[in-house]
Amino acid sequence: MEVAQDRLIAYYRVSTARQGASQLGLDAQRAAVTRFLKGTALMGEFTEVESGKRNDRPELAKALAACKLYRAKLIIAKLDRLARNVAFISNLMDSDVEFIAADFPEANRLTIHILAAVAEHEREMISQRTRAALTVAKARGVKLGNPRLKPGTNTKPATEAKIVKARVFSEHMLPVILGLDGTLKEKAEALNNRGITTSRGGRWNAASVMRVLRQQAPPRA
Repeated sequence: MEVAQDRLIAYYRVSTARQGASQLGLDAQRAAVTRFLKGTALMGEFTEVESGKRNDRPELAKALAACKLYRAKLIIAKLDRLARNVAFISNLMDSDVEFIAADFPEANRLTIHILAAVAEHEREMISQRTRAALTVAKARGVKLGNPRLKPGTNTKPATEAKIVKARVFSEHMLPVILGLDGTLKEKAEALNNRGITTSRGGRWNAASVMRVLRQQAPPRA
């Protein structure tokens, strides 16, 4: 597809409805794109408010369709916000639309393929290590799971199992979290963008990142 170099359509993404309503993160993305454009006007903007667990991206589909219609490039604010998102990569590759990342203009299709592959490998390795460690714990007699409690049930084994599971998960997550730049909130967002869930399968926030760091903190003398 032949592209007109001065035609750009922006795509922004925030993870929750609350973020979308508060403009949290969205304003920062718009500001990054505006700085990059240096006065060049956008032909359009599309904003996705979605959960990291969803694979459908209706606003992205609209943005890519607009790029094809107007022979424009897609511009995003931060490559690391989207390049580790498998759904984004899949949609972008299938569309054959050219893109620009405001924070990494030199990036190309090979770059995002590599980042997506690294993210997928990282998620799988964390999952494998956690499963292996839990198998060892189970072999040692630790009862895993959350049985339905009845009156008089001894909850100590279930509590111990939760503690073991959380500790094992934290041990494998610590190097990943320490390798991320930014505040606790920014680290949480990076984990969510990579598709990595918490030990309970939920989304990360500053508090959950802090819990991992605290569990791995050395005991006081």
